[in-house]
Amino acid sequence: MKKILVASTNKEVCETVYTACEKYAEYFDSVFCPDTDDALSYIDYELPEIKVLDYSSTDIDCHRILAGINQDPWLHNGGIIAVVPNPAMASKIEEQKDPNIIIVQTLYTFKENFQRLLRILQGNQHFLVNRGMQDRVGGQENGSFVCGNDPMDIRLYTSFLVNYLYCTNRISDDGRYALQTTLMELLTNALEHGNCDISYDEKTTWLENGGNILDLINKKRQEPEVAARKIHLTYLIGKEKSTFAIQDDGKGFDWRSRMEKAQDPLALFSEETHGRGMALSNSLVSGLTYNDKGNKVSFEINNLLNASNNVPGIMVPFATIEYTKHQIVCKQNEPSNDLYFIVSGRYGVYANGKLISVLTPADMFIGEMAFLLNDRRSATILSAGEGKLIKIPKTSFLNLIRKNPHYGIFLSKLLAQRVVRQNIKTLELSAQIEDLKKELEN
Repeated sequence: MKKILVASTNKEVCETVYTACEKYAEYFDSVFCPDTDDALSYIDYELPEIKVLDYSSTDIDCHRILAGINQDPWLHNGGIIAVVPNPAMASKIEEQKDPNIIIVQTLYTFKENFQRLLRILQGNQHFLVNRGMQDRVGGQENGSFVCGNDPMDIRLYTSFLVNYLYCTNRISDDGRYALQTTLMELLTNALEHGNCDISYDEKTTWLENGGNILDLINKKRQEPEVAARKIHLTYLIGKEKSTFAIQDDGKGFDWRSRMEKAQDPLALFSEETHGRGMALSNSLVSGLTYNDKGNKVSFEINNLLNASNNVPGIMVPFATIEYTKHQIVCKQNEPSNDLYFIVSGRYGVYANGKLISVLTPADMFIGEMAFLLNDRRSATILSAGEGKLIKIPKTSFLNLIRKNPHYGIFLSKLLAQRVVRQNIKTLELSAQIEDLKKELEN
């Protein structure tokens, strides 16, 4: 079950969330915090997947809550729905391009759309994860979204993918920006120029006359032919690369001439009112290509390999130690006085001289069990190549946990989840052994 924090004193906001969550009670648990400090404390200790920040509640300091989330991006990321009193504030918040905000809604649109928004979230729960808490998936992951002609859908599905890849350590901060920007640009093109059939000249005239592009999109969406069209977003998350494809139901366009212009180094600095999306996207990702018709675009990004995209806030003060190939980190049976956070690299785990596993930044820590149990090292850790670790002495770490107890709760959850996963694997292995015994007996 996913948690929804509602930082609000506005009765309309609270009732909207409460009513919608009743319908999806099996999937979401809503908690209402009318106090800024209580909201920040809940975010630290419970790590809610969704945070509704109500800027229309003047006695809630949503700016401070957002700053608290951004202060430690390793622990907190994604899942913020911002509710604002008017379109002017919505524009102001959207201009900040905060990667943690998945959607900005005025109070009116929030009341109109939240139940539909919750339905979309319910159908894509596997993307709503906190760092280290997702189910490990071996090999590759693939799937697709089908978007309607609503800009809100585009923003939601973009945020799902970008935050998921960030939380699972597939992209860096720079990669997060590149993917977010590219998906928004190309999905917006698919909506405006593909499904809504808004030409370059029509958009130019509309904007030059002081029109809002969202109003033009809403006007086009009312046409039966446009209303029936969809945008298909497919993804394949591999080990080294991730690929994405966006296809609309429009008639396509002359992408070759636009691509030639997009590849001009000066295209990004054009003084035109719009039309630079393809040039920007082409500069941020690799392999940007279209089908012949021009209604499908594909691209890829390189995944972050054997490196952490961020460091826990409480570990920033400690020095990073660099390791070379085949350098020993710690030895079996020696006292466990230090905990190691894996910044980068791969590390072999040897018990009694035999390699039993390999640790990477996805495992986060080295030696946490021996560290917590005051036990001796159960294995020797050897760097497979170049890498970086943050070494935290036990006394210093315990003092940090006293000052930041929410990190102790997080680590407890992390270790508990690992035990659960190991128990599941053990049960699966036991079942396989039993099946094999039955086959041999027959």
